[in-house]
Amino acid sequence: MRSIWNGAISFGLVSIPIKLVNATESHSISFRQIHTEDGGRIRYRKFCELEDREVSGAEIGKAYEDADGTMIQISDDDLAHLPIPTARTIEIVAFVPADRIDPLQMGAAYYLAAGGAAAAKPYTLLREALKRSNKVAIAKYALRGRERLGMLRVVGDAIAMHGLLWPDEVRAPEGVAPDSDVTVRDKELDLADALMDTLGEVDLADLHDEYQDALEEVIAAKAAGEEPPEAPGPALGGKVLDLMAALENSVRAAKESRGEEAEPGEEAGAAEHAEVTSLPRRRPAAPEEETGGRRTTAAAKKTAAKKATAGAAKTAKSAQAKKAAAKSTAKSADRTAAKKTAAKKTAAKKTAASRKRTA
Repeated sequence: MRSIWNGAISFGLVSIPIKLVNATESHSISFRQIHTEDGGRIRYRKFCELEDREVSGAEIGKAYEDADGTMIQISDDDLAHLPIPTARTIEIVAFVPADRIDPLQMGAAYYLAAGGAAAAKPYTLLREALKRSNKVAIAKYALRGRERLGMLRVVGDAIAMHGLLWPDEVRAPEGVAPDSDVTVRDKELDLADALMDTLGEVDLADLHDEYQDALEEVIAAKAAGEEPPEAPGPALGGKVLDLMAALENSVRAAKESRGEEAEPGEEAGAAEHAEVTSLPRRRPAAPEEETGGRRTTAAAKKTAAKKATAGAAKTAKSAQAKKAAAKSTAKSADRTAAKKTAAKKTAAKKTAASRKRTA
């Protein structure tokens, strides 16, 4: 790894030559600005406003702008000879427990590499002293034109340094917390604890940047002239309005994702997401009455009475229909008998007339 700064660690009267190496790297995909009409690159050119011409990097320096607009030029040589002991030295000023460091102060991380064979012994001494004390070292150093604060700790067999913000650079969290008083019930805290226990711990090595993966797929598809993959649709489900329902469903979902069975009380609610709404109030139940040892409500009695009335009406209608059918059958029989009698009479008359003609 390429060093970005060379100097020494000042540990009392001990000086340890070191090289500063970046401990982290960025995998972010960077984009170029282009002209969307023809794909041409958009570039920024640096012009001197006095001469109105483009200048090269070799002609560009640093300056401090005074309150009246005056530019005070500062050269690299001026910065290299700053009258401070930390210009090329990481000066350890104290050793403190690690929990004394506010995580809000922590910034960029570096590895400190021993600068040559002569630095191996004092480097190892400082590393083992930090291990045995379970403390971290607080140091001051100068980098990129300013004095900074740092924290040295042991990582494996190496010493790492985290850049720290100065205490006055960390803002107080004023106006961030809710203004109104909020009461949290013990049952809600119990469910939150259960959710924390269910989610458990995670191996940070298993986590990765999914946005980076998706972006690489889009770039590969566009490069191949294909349509980029479609984004998954939003998760379905209603808006959770009740904190208890949200916690219960979160615990259940977390257990299901780990292949665990939910407790009996955790299966209530929606299968995926809960939509909690207030139910309309029910009317008060009718007073209960006792009849023949059986308990029945007034509403049940009314229902039974309605059923009985409806049944009686149906029976009456059925009887009337039967009577009408019987009358109709009798009339039809009378008409048939009359027709038969008339036919017989007609046949007898025809026979008599035939006999007379024959005689």
